Amino acid sequence: METLKISSRMSHVQNQILPLNIKPYPLIHNSRILGVYSSKGRTLSFTLTCKLNTVKGNQPSKEKRRISVPGADGAAPPVVEAEEGSVGNGGRKVEEMKNSAVGSGLFKKLPRKFLGILSNLPLAIAEMFAVAALMALGTFIDQGKAPDYYFQKFPEDHPPLGFFTWRWVLTLGFDHMFSSPVFLGTLALLGASLMACTYTTQIPLVKVARRWSFLQSAETIRKQEYADTLPRASVKDLGVILMGDGYEVFLKGPALYAFKGLAGRFAPIGVHLSLLLVMSGGTLSAVGSFRGAVTVPQGLNFVAGDVLAPSGFLSTPSDAFNTEIHVNRFSMDYYDSGEVLQFHTDLSLFDINGKEVMRKTISVNDPLRYGGITIYQTDWSISALQVLKDDEGPFNLAMAPLQLNGGDKKLFGTFLPVGDDNSPNVKGISMLARDLQSVILYDKEGKFAGVRRPNSNLPIEIDGTKIVIADAIGSSGLDLKTDPGVPVVYAGFGALMLTTCISYLSHTQLWALQDGTSVVVGGKTNRAKGEFPDTMNGLLDQVPELVESSSPEEPNTLGGF
Repeated sequence: METLKISSRMSHVQNQILPLNIKPYPLIHNSRILGVYSSKGRTLSFTLTCKLNTVKGNQPSKEKRRISVPGADGAAPPVVEAEEGSVGNGGRKVEEMKNSAVGSGLFKKLPRKFLGILSNLPLAIAEMFAVAALMALGTFIDQGKAPDYYFQKFPEDHPPLGFFTWRWVLTLGFDHMFSSPVFLGTLALLGASLMACTYTTQIPLVKVARRWSFLQSAETIRKQEYADTLPRASVKDLGVILMGDGYEVFLKGPALYAFKGLAGRFAPIGVHLSLLLVMSGGTLSAVGSFRGAVTVPQGLNFVAGDVLAPSGFLSTPSDAFNTEIHVNRFSMDYYDSGEVLQFHTDLSLFDINGKEVMRKTISVNDPLRYGGITIYQTDWSISALQVLKDDEGPFNLAMAPLQLNGGDKKLFGTFLPVGDDNSPNVKGISMLARDLQSVILYDKEGKFAGVRRPNSNLPIEIDGTKIVIADAIGSSGLDLKTDPGVPVVYAGFGALMLTTCISYLSHTQLWALQDGTSVVVGGKTNRAKGEFPDTMNGLLDQVPELVESSSPEEPNTLGGF
């Protein structure tokens, strides 16, 4: 049913009724026209009620349409209808706001039921647990190893957990967990849930919070979480006090509405967007970065592009990949006990024309960054010993790492032949070193011969051969990577910390109504509900008491402080 209300005041009505000239229309049925005319009052008022049939399944419009009938002078007076339930901001209705909560774009094309399932809180929590479980599994399984490693680590005859074999690892891509389809797909599903929740829940809540409305009933105000009555007060004075406390205050006749802390309503949206930034940055790191590791002896160099390998389909090399990196010197610091404290590498970077563009000594937690490439100091070893034999040389003896029963201690060894090198049973002097500050020597029978410090130039005679340890040449273990997702992740975590703090701000709403000489005040808040009554009592105590008992006349206009 549609109701068309027509009302007009005629300024000049003669002795005859102004014809309306309404033509019948075949789609209008069950219509009724009521009219009242008075020549002295010169007023025409009637109501037209009709039922419209639709054509070809079109639904009739549910909007209220207003028609004004022109008077004798041809001017149409404006029509304004005030309806119960309307709110501020141009008289928009709460129902209209609810219907417009679902916006435009991609989500508008999706079914409401599908969005409801996607934004379900238990589903989002399950997705977060799934992401956490996959990340934990990625730390348990060594990443980026050769297939033979997984054949031995997860055999089919004795699999971990009774079923987890190498087939699971290689088929699901768990050997590169953070770029595997399973992990990225779970992240994408979690991101979709966050966006759906933001779209269907958080944005509508913000729209509700931004609407300002007035309550015209004292009973409705008294039903709020907090309510009180000021016996002799003015609603305008209350507005001034609230404005001084940071509230946004609006007046309409005897009614007042105030709020503050609207940022707390926006914070959940910011939290969701921050999480999306973190996940987007992590995904970009997984599919768009380069990684590589190299161990370089002191005095040698390498090209960055020869070490870096792509980690995903979005990995794109840059001009900095042509940079040549030279290891000028490798050195170590020690504790008083002799244990290794820190190790340093002096690096020089050269462009494609051989010009040095940068030089820096790096150490653990102090990397070098150039052209999007980050070089970390991660490991060390001893590559060679420089030895003088009977004042001849120096000879470079390559050092090999030795296994120490699976421990984390390092030990390197080398061998200096003594006598006939072509003999089937070659014997010689063995040398062991655990770091760059001392070398242990054994004779050809395997007996301990002594300890010498590199660069001490102190000779030692073993089996008739004079030995001098001229130097110990260290090797620097370097990790290189390019990670375009790092700035995005940092920005996401920064925004997450900020919006999480903002989300603790209380969003408070207050309503007041001038009831004679009394002011009825009510309000509610979403945070700090225990402290809210004390805060309100402190504010209401500041409202001045009226001396005169007469109520101030309030204009019926909309105003705001």
